[in-house]
Amino acid sequence: MQEPAHYNKTFERVQWNDRQATGRTFEQCTFTQCDLSRTDFANSRFADCSFTGCNLAMMKLAGVSLQGIQFKDCKLLGVDFSVCKEMLFRVSFDRCVLDHAVFHKRKMEGTRFLQCSLKGVDFEHAQLNKAVFERCDLERAVFLNSHLQQADLSSAYNIALDPERNKLKGAKFSVEGALALLAKYGIEVG
Repeated sequence: MQEPAHYNKTFERVQWNDRQATGRTFEQCTFTQCDLSRTDFANSRFADCSFTGCNLAMMKLAGVSLQGIQFKDCKLLGVDFSVCKEMLFRVSFDRCVLDHAVFHKRKMEGTRFLQCSLKGVDFEHAQLNKAVFERCDLERAVFLNSHLQQADLSSAYNIALDPERNKLKGAKFSVEGALALLAKYGIEVG
């Protein structure tokens, strides 16, 4: 991966952890079972790329552009997406572990989180209108001043958020999820 620009390339089982890979361009690339943990991709651009079965824990994304990126069966522990470029930011996650990731102030309308672990994730001030959280574990996830209008949380679990401190109009919850919204009031339903 020493070249600055990569187009239509397949990276398989690449061990590129704890490295510097700043200022790179990756377009229509596929990453399969790669270890890119703790790699610094500062000021790089990823467009229409997919990551499958990769370890991306603690990857550094300062000034990175993520446009149309699909993550499937990946480990993204502690990744700070809030430092990515806003323009054209579009990602999706399928069966990923995103525990302790940061999406602070991130605009993510319609983002899909499918069967993901989102334990301790920071969604403060995130714009998640129409986002889908299908069978996701939201244990200790932080929602504060988050926009969740028309978001689908109907199959998500371990939800704890304050309905007075988030925008929830039109959001979908399961019965258990809706009852969890009442937790702050000390209400017990029997």
